[in-house]
Amino acid sequence: MQKVINSFRWATNGIRTTWREEVNFRIEILCAFGVVVAGVYLNFSKLEWAFIAACITAVLAAEMVNTAVEDLCNKVESNTDTLIGKIKDVMGGFVLIVVAGASIIGLMVFSNHF
Repeated sequence: MQKVINSFRWATNGIRTTWREEVNFRIEILCAFGVVVAGVYLNFSKLEWAFIAACITAVLAAEMVNTAVEDLCNKVESNTDTLIGKIKDVMGGFVLIVVAGASIIGLMVFSNHF
């Protein structure tokens, strides 16, 4: 049981670390909060909430994966390196695609209420 408790503790620590170190993560959390407030105000359906929850989860998870990969790259090669730069760019693109997809889904959900 202690192993499970430690796993949750380490995971929570990872979220806290990302919050402290990554401005984009804090911005995404703020946007998610705004979407949730708007969803409550607009009385989203259960299906709409499912889409919104999936989008918020995907964006935050993508940002955390990006952070982990970038930190690993910095640890492996602290100097400027073209391959490391490519990896970081690809991860940034990954987050951008997830955010773009979430934004499109968000627009579709919100358009039902206007």
